[in-house]
Amino acid sequence: MKSRFESCHKRHYDLVLRDKQNKEQRGRLIFESWVLGFTLDGTRQVDFVASVEDIQVATSGGEDAKQWKIGQRFSSSIDAGSSDPDPKVNAPSKTERDELLGVWDSTPTWTLAYTSPDKGPLYSQGNAQKVMSVHDMTITATSPTVDPYVEVGSYQATVRFDYAGPVAGKYKGAVFTKARVELVMSRTDPEVNESSLHIYDALKRPERTFPSSASKSVPGETEPLHRMVDTKKSEDQRANSIKECKKVWGDYSGTSLQCDEYPFASTYEGSLAGDGRFSVRLIEGSDNEAGGRMLNATYTLNRIIDGDPFYVKIVS
Repeated sequence: MKSRFESCHKRHYDLVLRDKQNKEQRGRLIFESWVLGFTLDGTRQVDFVASVEDIQVATSGGEDAKQWKIGQRFSSSIDAGSSDPDPKVNAPSKTERDELLGVWDSTPTWTLAYTSPDKGPLYSQGNAQKVMSVHDMTITATSPTVDPYVEVGSYQATVRFDYAGPVAGKYKGAVFTKARVELVMSRTDPEVNESSLHIYDALKRPERTFPSSASKSVPGETEPLHRMVDTKKSEDQRANSIKECKKVWGDYSGTSLQCDEYPFASTYEGSLAGDGRFSVRLIEGSDNEAGGRMLNATYTLNRIIDGDPFYVKIVS
């Protein structure tokens, strides 16, 4: 998965084909199978561009490779348990190509588009119209005289369609859910060097952070954070973090300092998670605000909605 909106799959096949009794070798078939996937931010659609390329053959026993076929067959399913009510996905009219080798040579590429219908904006009612779908491709190699080769699930992609509204950036769209999302910040970036150092200490040197605990571990690097879009709960976490800052540094009103918190107040792992795995620190207000803008950009550019996981990476 290149991103939440792009995937690239290439598979090399080197098959030995045998007769129907699976005894005598009838030939060798080599080819490349490709699938490029594109989800659309702004439309509840996923496109696949599939192809069979670089075909090579060698035959024996009088076998005629002109009768050999390669097939790519797509199917989709819905995980209703992880979807909002009434989930639907519309498949394209053509989901399979089973072609002679010569046809693939002349026309190697084909496209498919899956869409999910929506009922208009219902996000204000708490319905993001999430549809969790799985898209699989089966590869086959057949002929009238050989034992067929069938590989189910040679390619698989998990796609979420949603209509989550403004919290997602564009009001509706689709993403590859298994793509890893990282908020990357640098300790040498003058705009966020204090925020970055705070997060770095929380992840790498938690004993230096407050509330202090010799055994504290803070999530975000190997264990993901999860976005929380409930503004009331986020405000409660900020208020709690400010209270923790005042316990350590006292009243800092009238200064340019702000209370920075990690994990962020907009995550389920924030200071009210109840496990003590968080850190607060006074930093320059402009730095804190710049870090917040970077976080919000990560949310919207990657279509991170409520409950979606993401990671944090601090570089030098």
